[in-house]
Amino acid sequence: MRASDRAYAALRQDIVDWRLPPGTVLGEVEQSERLGVSRTPLREALSRLSADGLAAPHSGRGVVVTGISLDTVAELFELRQALECKSAALAAVRGNEPVFRSLAVRFRAAGELIGTAATDSDRGGYYSLVAELDAAIDDAAANTYLTQALGNVRLHLARVRRLAKDNPERLLETAGEHATIAAAVATGDPDLAGAAVSVHLHKSLEHLRSARIAAPEITTSKRRTTP
Repeated sequence: MRASDRAYAALRQDIVDWRLPPGTVLGEVEQSERLGVSRTPLREALSRLSADGLAAPHSGRGVVVTGISLDTVAELFELRQALECKSAALAAVRGNEPVFRSLAVRFRAAGELIGTAATDSDRGGYYSLVAELDAAIDDAAANTYLTQALGNVRLHLARVRRLAKDNPERLLETAGEHATIAAAVATGDPDLAGAAVSVHLHKSLEHLRSARIAAPEITTSKRRTTP
């Protein structure tokens, strides 16, 4: 792996996992030493992070980690609505029914993965199942550009999800919603599949809005998140 790729992957994961919170200055000297790369590949990594929207140049401070606001979360979900509903609709038409039937069954039994987990990091099994459903829908939709666009959206969603501190009750609800999505795709009905995704996204956004009380890092406007 190239040094710039290694630096990019490490910084991106640190930002998503909130080890580098909003407003953190990504100084070239400090990050080069921390990651064990020279400043040239680090600059390439910082440029890629800026293109992703995870970092941004700031006058007099170099590059900083971008913030999160309720406005930007709402915009993210507007895009997610368009992309994921379309992807699920295509998957319903083009997908393999047994694959999605099996996923629906596994989501209905996902309570054990959620209920026995003490922390967010312990819920890896459930999040892996969600990623498996995403991948199955991407494969079935068979649209490269759609998959690429969703990849960037999911990168930001992973960051927001960790901030929202999902609780077991909400996760159990999402398991049921994902089971409904998988079952709807399996029916081969694109309208039903899109509607199932739409309901899930609406509930997820409402949860994130209510989670702001416990997550003050989510501000009320984009202006306040600019470092």
